[in-house]
Amino acid sequence: MRITGEVAQRSTCLRRHVGAILVLDKYILATGYNGPPAGIPHCSEVGCLREQMKVPSGERHELCRGLHAEQNAILQAARHGTRIDGATLYATCHPCSLCAKMLINAGIKRVVIRDDYPDQLGKEMLRAAGIPIDVVSL
Repeated sequence: MRITGEVAQRSTCLRRHVGAILVLDKYILATGYNGPPAGIPHCSEVGCLREQMKVPSGERHELCRGLHAEQNAILQAARHGTRIDGATLYATCHPCSLCAKMLINAGIKRVVIRDDYPDQLGKEMLRAAGIPIDVVSL
């Protein structure tokens, strides 16, 4: 979980620094942090769209320039041809509903988080898919 916190430090999000790591058989397969797609200006450069639109945390995830840490970890694995089926996700906060859907379809079998996130649907979806969520603190 400490490594996940280090990955989160790479985030350029103005609201929340999130890190995610995909692990299988005690090996780190991929990492991700929240931020815009490659080549797109960072919020630290152009401002936060969500702040400008007054979007509350945990709502309207599509109204953001950035991708979530979990999404970037899945995409990094795909880009490098790394199998993540059966992996555990370690993340600095609970996945949102968008990320929960991706994690379910990617075959993630367990989620370990440090902090909560205000998205009840994400919690319900992971629970319905039978994916255990463990909370650890540092």
